[in-house]
Amino acid sequence: MRVLAVANDFHIPQEIERLQCKRCIVVGSGYRMKNSSLGEIINKYDIVIRLNNAPVHKFEKDVGNKTTLRFFYPESAFSDPVLDNNPDTLMVLVPFKSLDIQWIKTIVNNEMRIRKGFWKKPPIIWNVKSQNIRILNPYFMRIAATRLLGKNVTTDKVIAQKPTTGFMAISFAIHFCDLVHIAGFGYPAFNDTQSVHYYDKSSVNNMMVSVHPLSYRHSYRQKTET
Repeated sequence: MRVLAVANDFHIPQEIERLQCKRCIVVGSGYRMKNSSLGEIINKYDIVIRLNNAPVHKFEKDVGNKTTLRFFYPESAFSDPVLDNNPDTLMVLVPFKSLDIQWIKTIVNNEMRIRKGFWKKPPIIWNVKSQNIRILNPYFMRIAATRLLGKNVTTDKVIAQKPTTGFMAISFAIHFCDLVHIAGFGYPAFNDTQSVHYYDKSSVNNMMVSVHPLSYRHSYRQKTET
């Protein structure tokens, strides 16, 4: 409640809200975006949803330069605004754990930063205006897990395997938009040495030996390919 008292703006810009038909695209970070030349097409959508710290700067030809919403969790947040090229982007926190809520509270209130409890250190400096911060309702995680992925909820109502950030962005888009397209999803098929992202050279093999919790994401490869 203390976080919501500070980051208490939950509205979408009026120019989007009043659209009779909201055309949305969720842009993933997959390697297939590289040399795709989809940038101009992506920019034509009413709402462009991007994920985590996938950069726009220097990749405009393939991924466009328009960003309406960016879904992220603390470990994936970037502090350099040049990566997005849009200071008005709404940053949507996807909370996987209570520490994620605590992290956004310390950022908004400029308190002592929390580092313990994260698999990767979140940014210490985060140049985002509080009025541009949104927190994703946990309802979308439940819908993505139980209805879209068909995962069972345990007796204490805790989802054992959580959907990826991208899958929850798609879940949100299905609820909010009239037309939803996706681009850049899926891991390299049968090739664990090929780059996973369009913007770096990290492969599935690299990520498997890193601190990144890839196990459940790897198991969804076939789902995201479709």
